[in-house]
Amino acid sequence: MIKKTVFSGFGGQGVLMMGYVLAVSAMKDGRHVTYLPTYGAEVRGGTANCTVVVSDEEIFSPVASTLDYAVLMNKPSLVKYEPLMSEGGLIIINSSLVSDSPSRKDVGFVRIPANDIARELGSDRTINMIMLGALVAKTGITTQDSIMNGLSEIVKAKKASLMELNRKGLQKGAEYALKF
Repeated sequence: MIKKTVFSGFGGQGVLMMGYVLAVSAMKDGRHVTYLPTYGAEVRGGTANCTVVVSDEEIFSPVASTLDYAVLMNKPSLVKYEPLMSEGGLIIINSSLVSDSPSRKDVGFVRIPANDIARELGSDRTINMIMLGALVAKTGITTQDSIMNGLSEIVKAKKASLMELNRKGLQKGAEYALKF
């Protein structure tokens, strides 16, 4: 099994964090992982994306010419990455910011109103965890527990309230995604 995922959006949306959390979580699961972040010079507000490859076998290149999964936070990301999707791939779209749907009929997609869900939770800081929760629920690439373990290792958060907010975001994203 080898799965290639791109996370893409504007800087400041937590795109790189989503990919890093997935990468750390998959490593803790005993998988082989590559994490390749890229971002514009502006960082916040500019473009940001990262590619995460998760495999049961050794990975020979972090570059993904085709993608199995895409988590897209804005319209420019949909335009850029839809053509790179493998047949049967899955696109998860932040429908709070992207009204368009993929035009390809050979890929699946799920629309998650992440900004709206985050407002219900009381913090825009959960948007990325909502989207990551949706990805994990729809693909099984790892588990929600692994994501929380990876996240707690990365942020070393002593604030239980911050980790609880992230857990709620992951859970809400998963619940919403599984409706479709």
